[in-house]
Formats: sequence, C-alpha cells, structure tokens
Amino acid sequence: MLNRITPRIWNVFVVLCCASLVGFALYNQYVDYLEPCPLCIFQRVVFFAMAVVALLAALHNPGRIGQQVYAWLFVGLTATGASIAGRHIWLQSLPPDKVPECGPGLNYMLENFPLTEVLSTVLRGSGSCAEVLWTFMGLSMPQWTFLWYVALGLMTLWITYRPARH
Repeated sequence: MLNRITPRIWNVFVVLCCASLVGFALYNQYVDYLEPCPLCIFQRVVFFAMAVVALLAALHNPGRIGQQVYAWLFVGLTATGASIAGRHIWLQSLPPDKVPECGPGLNYMLENFPLTEVLSTVLRGSGSCAEVLWTFMGLSMPQWTFLWYVALGLMTLWITYRPARH
C-alpha cells in the first residue's frame, strides 16, 4: 500500500496534515480560549512553512533530484519545529521553582525589540510556555507536535529515498 504513494500524493497529504494541525491550534485558541505562548506560535509558523514547501513540491512535481531538494528543505523545517517543540517540552518538565519568569507578550516584543532579541527571548522560554493547558492521551500539545514533526520528516525521507517501483 505505501509503495503506491507517489511523492506528489505524499506532499498533498502533508499539506492537508499541516493545515489541519494549524486549524486545530486556531480552534483551541478561538473556540476553547487557550491563549498560545510564543513557542506555540513559532511551532504554528513552522507547520505553515512546511505546508508551503509541500504545496510547492506537489505543484512542481519535480524529478528525482528536485524531490530530494524539496525533501531536505522540508526535513530542515521539521528539525526546526522538533527543536522548538523539544525546548517547549523541556520547559514544561521543569519544577515550578526553575521555570523562567513570564516576559512581555510576543506582539509587544515584535513591535519594540530587534528580531534577533525577540528570537533569543522567545527561545529561552517563559513561564507561559511552561504551563500545560491541554493534553490528549497523556501528551501535551508540544509533545504531539514533536511527534508530528518527527513522523512527517521521517516519512518524507522514506517516500523520497525508497527504491524505485518496478
């Protein structure tokens, strides 16, 4: 069954997955009123970028070398997302007395600080990033996003580098 999945079909599936994940995050924000922390927002941006790369790959439908270029761009994004999610998971695992204090909101920082300082501050994390406000099957949202980043990245490499069909 998996041998029948072409890179183009896989990329369309990835676009749908990423759109669904971002849509679910927006649902949690605007319907369930779960305010996202800065690391959550960065993870959304990465899923959006992954969807853009997968959409471009699906529309372009390149040959083998082009597929590999798109795959490695995509895997770079999944590694970035997994790193951000890993940092988020680490912050959530800290004892309460070790959690960094909350800083200003992301919008305020983007309006008033240089981008490099905003990135540095956000990636250090804050108290709002350490809160676990949602779980499913015992896993927090950053743990689920971490699993999605890893699974989508590994499957993309497998689809791209598997032996040619006869």
